Amino acid sequence: MTRHKHPVLAALAAILAIVALLGCAARLLPEDMQSLPYVPYVIALSPWFALVALIAFVLACISRRWFTAVVACACIALQVWWQLPYFRNGHPISGAAMSAVAQVKPSTDDAYARVMTCNVYKGQANAQDIVDAVRDQRVEVLALQETTEPFLKELANAGIYDYLPHSTIANANHKYYSNALFSSSPLESPADAEFESSASDMPAGTVLFDHGRLPIRFVSVHTTSPSTSTWDLWRRSLDEMDVLRSRTDVHYVLMGDFNATTDHAPFRRLLGERFQDASVASGHGLVFTWPANMRFVPAGAGIDHIVTERGVRVGQIKTIHIPGSDHDALLATLEFAQ
Repeated sequence: MTRHKHPVLAALAAILAIVALLGCAARLLPEDMQSLPYVPYVIALSPWFALVALIAFVLACISRRWFTAVVACACIALQVWWQLPYFRNGHPISGAAMSAVAQVKPSTDDAYARVMTCNVYKGQANAQDIVDAVRDQRVEVLALQETTEPFLKELANAGIYDYLPHSTIANANHKYYSNALFSSSPLESPADAEFESSASDMPAGTVLFDHGRLPIRFVSVHTTSPSTSTWDLWRRSLDEMDVLRSRTDVHYVLMGDFNATTDHAPFRRLLGERFQDASVASGHGLVFTWPANMRFVPAGAGIDHIVTERGVRVGQIKTIHIPGSDHDALLATLEFAQ
């Protein structure tokens, strides 16, 4: 009769394998079940279940629990398959694009843009740090979420209009929080709300690139956050964005807090065959932006996104910590097809 070794390690391996398995099961749920209570949170942490499964696999091998090892290995394989696009995709942006966005003064006469998005956490983010990031990163288009009137005044006093003099700001709602869009170039056809949304008004404006021959419409996005009372509203706010996919005469860049990751089925459906997530398209690896205000706890979920039309090349993806916000700012360089 075979005696198993290390019963404590075996028990721990089994527990971790079950946790990893549940994480994978949540990711596999059909879209209409992914808005069940707490499921969105579990799915948001999906990449981390690969680490949980890896630990379970090692412990199972040490304790010779081969069934547990097989389960853990299957979970690892699933997570690797789901997250692999972040590492294998990517068509490098050209040297011309990198040179263009490195210029001291941003220009839209070319087909390249440095863009940034940040949720400013109910206006509590440090306005000066945002302006400094815009200046240092040569940002041409900035999308902000959860702005307030006092915060916008702080932003103006910090000098945002010295770098991005053109803006459109949505009407405040949801306890006086709004979304905003800033640009170094004029915003054509500005709108307080690009479409009807139950979450928030999402402002938009068109920037003309390549000497006016390439119109790109930018939208500052903020969907409903999943919480005890808003599970269904969370999914509804993502579903409402589907209207943008049908507007085939417009080239969009959607930037903001989607409150969803690429592991959430509603967000993947939004992308569909038309749109792409910039972080995935860059092939630079996983990018986490939330939560960014917990001491000794790194950001662990990528719920902020820059979404572009397929075919747009993306590079120089990075995050910047903004004191006072619970989100890191997300930046990217976009190279539009000409």
